[in-house]
Amino acid sequence: MSDTVEVAERVEAPPPGQPSRGILRRIGEELLRRREIGVLVVAVGLGVYFASAHEAFLTRPNLVNIAQATAPVAIIAAGVVLVLVSGEIDLSVAAVAAFAPFNMHYLADYYDVPILLAIVLALAISAAIGFVNGAVTVFLKVPSFVTTLGTAYIVIGLVLTTSHAFPAPIPDSATDAIRSWFGQSDWAHITWCLLIVAFFHLLLTSTRWGLYTIAVGGNPLGATEAGIRAGRIKIGNFMMVSTLGGFVGILEAFRINTIDPNIGGGFQIMFLAVSAAVIGGTALAGGSGTVVGAFLGALVLAELQNGMNLIGISANPYFLILGGAILVSMIANVYLSRLRRAGRT
Repeated sequence: MSDTVEVAERVEAPPPGQPSRGILRRIGEELLRRREIGVLVVAVGLGVYFASAHEAFLTRPNLVNIAQATAPVAIIAAGVVLVLVSGEIDLSVAAVAAFAPFNMHYLADYYDVPILLAIVLALAISAAIGFVNGAVTVFLKVPSFVTTLGTAYIVIGLVLTTSHAFPAPIPDSATDAIRSWFGQSDWAHITWCLLIVAFFHLLLTSTRWGLYTIAVGGNPLGATEAGIRAGRIKIGNFMMVSTLGGFVGILEAFRINTIDPNIGGGFQIMFLAVSAAVIGGTALAGGSGTVVGAFLGALVLAELQNGMNLIGISANPYFLILGGAILVSMIANVYLSRLRRAGRT
């Protein structure tokens, strides 16, 4: 019997100097499990290409531009991932981003609220909007697409009505230190972004809340029967993404040193955040996603737009590339999901 085992081991052993097929297969399977790997390769590849195509790509001012373009999208995308994983979507986050800095301005300049408290209250109002989105979706059974679309227009209407569609100044009570912390420093945006991405990555992957979020999006009926309060999970995720949207609006207001009703390019920042989440490996159908992948997706979008401008390519093809990237990412997500269900990864 021992002789038979030894013969089998000699037959299965790879020739000297050649890697084991089993090892290569395990590496391949691990790469398939890691949704972030593909988008990381794309991000690095784009960086290498644009750095070789134009010498200004790796200069400090341009890296600051890339960081400031990546951070707002990635911050919102971190919350979008949680909402998508739980099986819902939020279209109102861009409107909340425009509303929050105006609330900070009204509280600080009209009611003499200290600036830090005004920021906290503005974020609390943003969270309340998320609560409304979640409550209408969960208790009234209105699809989140419809709920948040309606909320988006209501909030934009409030912004334009209360501001008369005119920009407002940053409150005078904001000290230089606060202005620097919240966006005027070159690296403030990306610092906040990395902290938020790290927190939400741990929240999704290492906490009961993240486990419940995945369960609710992947199998709502099974999650409910297991005792998970699906409604509470969804409402909480809506509140978090709205809060992040408000925070991004405040950061952007401090960065450009004015409060603009069109902060974030209207609805564009919301679409970019959803695109970053999808490109990064989050499934629109719910049940799976990655916050780190969403951050890398935002980086890819920022690199594309910045690099194309540097090498003189018209901005118009950017949307063609973005649309293609979303389709390819969704096809890859569907294919990899089938492999996982088949037990091949």
